[in-house]
Amino acid sequence: MLPLALLRRPLAAAARLALPRCGPQVCLATGPRQNNGIFYEIRTYDIKPAKMKEFLEMVNKYFHFRTAHSELVGFWYSELGAMNKVFHIWKYDNFAHRAAVRHALANDRDWQGKFISTALPLVEKQHNEVAYLVPWCQLGKPPKEGGVYEWVTFQMKPGGPALWGEAFRAAINAHINTGYTRLIGVFHTEYGLLNTVHVLWWNESPDHRAAGRHSAHEDARVVAAVRDSVRFLESQQNVLLIPLQCSPLK
Repeated sequence: MLPLALLRRPLAAAARLALPRCGPQVCLATGPRQNNGIFYEIRTYDIKPAKMKEFLEMVNKYFHFRTAHSELVGFWYSELGAMNKVFHIWKYDNFAHRAAVRHALANDRDWQGKFISTALPLVEKQHNEVAYLVPWCQLGKPPKEGGVYEWVTFQMKPGGPALWGEAFRAAINAHINTGYTRLIGVFHTEYGLLNTVHVLWWNESPDHRAAGRHSAHEDARVVAAVRDSVRFLESQQNVLLIPLQCSPLK
């Protein structure tokens, strides 16, 4: 294997080639958020194992009552890496917008009567986080419908993006440059467990992802970037997600 110093040389060029769309002021930001008030609420529910099929059917049937109030980014269920879990992401303009939506939902008879009253007994646990897209990332879309999603959660060391942001960005860009996967979004928590980064990827299939990962592990640019970024990493979890019929991201 090449010495680490040599491996790092192509990394800088790779990072420059993969710069996402953003203005110079946004790119220089070291905080977790972009240059606006938009944030994303990430909701994770644990569903009773015997009730998963029933819950998913209810979501597909009645979730149009919920999406009438605010924008759903995506809705998925876990296939590998976690069991009997659903993930959904909601976009809000600001916190006042979310408060108004929650108030409207509490008074929506269709939503409360047809979904909430029946679905809640199927849920064992609920968890939510508020997160911003990192300054250098725009929310993406897959090149086509179908495929699978990967939800990767990184627990970084305390200090925030000012400490680990540059190395983390280089590692993400190195994977993008391999071409085997499509980046959908990088989210950094504001409420919930802090110094958490969620990365959402799209792949054509689990096997396509596995082959791409194998190839990436032999790429000198990826090896160098990962070695540099793991200095700031405390833990990592990967979950393979399948989109529901009602999910805008399919």
